[in-house]
Order: sequence, then structure tokens, then C-alpha cells
Amino acid sequence: MTEHKRPLRFLRLKQVIARTGLSRSSIYLMVGDGRFPRQIRLSGSRSVAWVESEVEDWMTARIEASRDTD
Repeated sequence: MTEHKRPLRFLRLKQVIARTGLSRSSIYLMVGDGRFPRQIRLSGSRSVAWVESEVEDWMTARIEASRDTD
């Protein structure tokens, strides 16, 4: 059986902010607390990005968690 894989794409901070609606400080606070996917280092010491599929999975989990509050 062939498993469908999502293509790997990187999101820069502005893209993550636009997709999630979170602020920069909220994202980094949640990363530090382990409540948001960690960014990866692309090159050098300052260039980072997030894996798109990890951010999408986080968003899906947040939606499901908010729907399961019976």
C-alpha cells in the first residue's frame, strides 16, 4: 500500500503568524513550554523556520480539542 506523504515545506515566522493568528511572543512562549512545534535552524545562527506539516497538525489538534469540550 502506498502511503501519501505531504510535501515538506518550511514556513518562516511571518507565515506561521499569518496561519495561526498567534503573535510572535506567543509562538516563542509556547515553543519554550513545549506547546507548539519547535522551529528548525536553516543556516547560520539566526535563520529558522517551522515545518509546515507540524504547524498544520498543531492547528488540527487545537480544533479537535476545542470541539471535544462536552
